[in-house]
Amino acid sequence: MKAACVQTQGPASNMQMLEVPTPIPGPGEILVRVKYSALNPIDVYLRAGTIPMPVPKPFIPGSDFAGVVEAVGQGVAKFKVGDRVWGSNQGLLGRQGTLAQYVCTHEKWVYPSPGGVEDSLLAASALTGITAHLAVSDSGQLKAGQRLFVTGGTGGVGSFVVQMARILGAEVVTTAGSDEKIQQCKSWGASHVINHRTENLKEKLAALGAEKPFDVWIETQREPDFDLMVSTMAPGGRMVLIAGRAARPQFPVGPFYLKGLVLTGFAMFNNPPERQRLAALDVAKWLEDKKLEVKLGAVYPLEQASEAHAFLEANTVGMAGKLIGKVVVRVA
Repeated sequence: MKAACVQTQGPASNMQMLEVPTPIPGPGEILVRVKYSALNPIDVYLRAGTIPMPVPKPFIPGSDFAGVVEAVGQGVAKFKVGDRVWGSNQGLLGRQGTLAQYVCTHEKWVYPSPGGVEDSLLAASALTGITAHLAVSDSGQLKAGQRLFVTGGTGGVGSFVVQMARILGAEVVTTAGSDEKIQQCKSWGASHVINHRTENLKEKLAALGAEKPFDVWIETQREPDFDLMVSTMAPGGRMVLIAGRAARPQFPVGPFYLKGLVLTGFAMFNNPPERQRLAALDVAKWLEDKKLEVKLGAVYPLEQASEAHAFLEANTVGMAGKLIGKVVVRVA
């Protein structure tokens, strides 16, 4: 099969198209013919070698996929050949990824595709949609009528958080870096959108927090400002971190515990498969019911996977600000 591979971790230019053996599904495994793969920042970090996680050699990056079941291993009961499926958790913890014509994975990481939802949108909703759901519902415990803040309302995770909070009946405040992005966030249900490039973020959030403090704060950026977060939170509020591996910020211990706040963080791939599956089923239902909109920021063919990686890296690590939504790769 054709695959976009990395022989040596490093820049996106290290990626190359190779012919590699098509995997054979073992017990409990499914071979999926990939139609679309979607890119995430963790795919960039693993390709670049900037986070410590084992990878096979050659390494096929890519967490997310949508496609069709090609073959099933012994004991697989939930799926059959020809089923449309989608999923995530590939290209992680030593597993090969999805920038290939086929991916072989355990059925616990595979979900049935809802009718009427395109494969490109399902792939784009996998890691980011499941992460957003876990952040909002599990870690954030968001309730109707509460107020939520999330950084980066048009980002991969942020765009889902904004919409899921609206679905749950909460008020959403977020940030964006252009008029176009601000309008996009408002169309998804955000009541206030702060332009972080032209407005004073601290002043705006302080004013909004004084008006009505935040019950849930979901931080998607790599350098959290805990003084700002704590000062704008309601008593008993929950702060959720989903980024910032290398961050070592100051922390206002006194104001934090006096307000009775909760600080939690998680990486999606560390969550149990069953918890992820339940989140994925909600995401699929909301997509099918058109309660969630997925914005595709860029679509590349498999042969241009290195260019796709470079574009995502420029807009995440490099903060170029030219991306609204997800970067996906068309495989078939």
